[in-house]
Amino acid sequence: MKKHNRAWICALLISTAASTAIAGVTEVERYAIEVPTAYYVSYRNVSYNSNVGYNSNVGYNSSYNGNIARQFPQGFVPGLGSGLMFAGKNRAGELQFLVLTDRGPNGKSPKFIHTDGSRSSSKIFPAPHFTPQWMTVTLSHGTAIASSLVRIHDKDGPISGLPLASGVIGSTNEVALDDQLKPFTVTASNGLDTEGLVSDGNGGYWVCDEYGPFITQLDSSGKIIAKYGPQPLAGEQSIAGGLPNIIKWRQPNRGFEGIARTPNGKIYAAVQSTLNVDGKTRNRAQFIRIVEFDPATKQTRMLAYPHDASAYKKNKDAKVGDLVALNNHELLIIEQGKDKDKQMRNRVYRINLANASDLSNRQLDGKALEYASRAALENAGIRMLSKTLVVDLRQHGWTAQKAEGLAVVDERTLAVASDNDFGMGVNVINPVSGKKKAKHYTTAGDGTLQYKGQPVDSQLVLKALNGTDAHSQLWLLHFAQAPFR
Repeated sequence: MKKHNRAWICALLISTAASTAIAGVTEVERYAIEVPTAYYVSYRNVSYNSNVGYNSNVGYNSSYNGNIARQFPQGFVPGLGSGLMFAGKNRAGELQFLVLTDRGPNGKSPKFIHTDGSRSSSKIFPAPHFTPQWMTVTLSHGTAIASSLVRIHDKDGPISGLPLASGVIGSTNEVALDDQLKPFTVTASNGLDTEGLVSDGNGGYWVCDEYGPFITQLDSSGKIIAKYGPQPLAGEQSIAGGLPNIIKWRQPNRGFEGIARTPNGKIYAAVQSTLNVDGKTRNRAQFIRIVEFDPATKQTRMLAYPHDASAYKKNKDAKVGDLVALNNHELLIIEQGKDKDKQMRNRVYRINLANASDLSNRQLDGKALEYASRAALENAGIRMLSKTLVVDLRQHGWTAQKAEGLAVVDERTLAVASDNDFGMGVNVINPVSGKKKAKHYTTAGDGTLQYKGQPVDSQLVLKALNGTDAHSQLWLLHFAQAPFR
């Protein structure tokens, strides 16, 4: 962050909430997370080979006539904010947080046309060497400074953030493209799209992931010591098991989005959106599943979080941002998504686990519960989690699209973080008339775009984000009462 902007930004960051504060909020501290350039993510023009890794001597690329170099002269700012954990105070009494990234810099890209004519979703990965990681963020003198990077790794070394290979539970079937729209082969099985972070109570951590979806236990150094995912059925291939098989029906890139640990040691992981069982239920499902996992016994339960169905045009638009535990039976949860008027909503609810039904092995009329109406669920005696609104972030000036990190600092203070997507977006230059989004085009692996089957001069270029989306946001919300005892 440029020095001459710092004074103005700090004045903005510590401003208080408007006098119309709701839900007992009396003050909001607003910070933009500052990351020293030494931690920025380099972009590389290399072909990925999971068996031999990357040539570490290959430096920054200069594709698109230097567009990336111009837009990101120092690389990509780490996309902190996918997960948030309060780590306590340092010796100076300053608040510190562990802040997690997701799978790495990636951008929307066209449908990929295979040699047989079939099509698949794709994503641009301009830094395919990236490893999911977290950093310590310290609040000091009106700033939020990131330091102390920890990379997630296993016995073989750093893990990947790239999609899993096709054919296994957890694969999104996305084709990974480099920044010139050329595919590279991904055969690694250790990819994680990390989205939540919590202490395991013994010096280590649990993280959750959007691919599998997986929950993974790490030691204090970030090394994976246990991994759990949907238990495979006969004939299915999996990387990890132990969790209910039905969660494999998560929508692509909407696996576990939030994770919490209660004082009794149980882990709760929330699927980001409604399940799409057999490809038919994402717009019918009246609830989002939360999985309870007991590390001591390996037993699981599933609970139904009732999303605000009436607020959205389609039920699939409801999304969870994160979870945090208050006690053994109450959690806080972020619910967000664009409403019927395409306006973003970001709300924090308090949910109660008591009296909620276990969804394990439950069906109605021989079908998954996602097929049932809310009335049918009630008539069958299936009780969802109860919920109470704690705070509407938009009412307090939240403008970032996503709120993906949630932590309780003390009985009166809540912390919320946004994910800045590594400060990167995608633009179409020289577009076909009115077709300005990547989804309007296709590509066949030669680096060019097609529209309706015909080659076009349009190109996709990476762009640097501006404003509140360029840097991850970290907010502290102070309450008049003590709602988080």
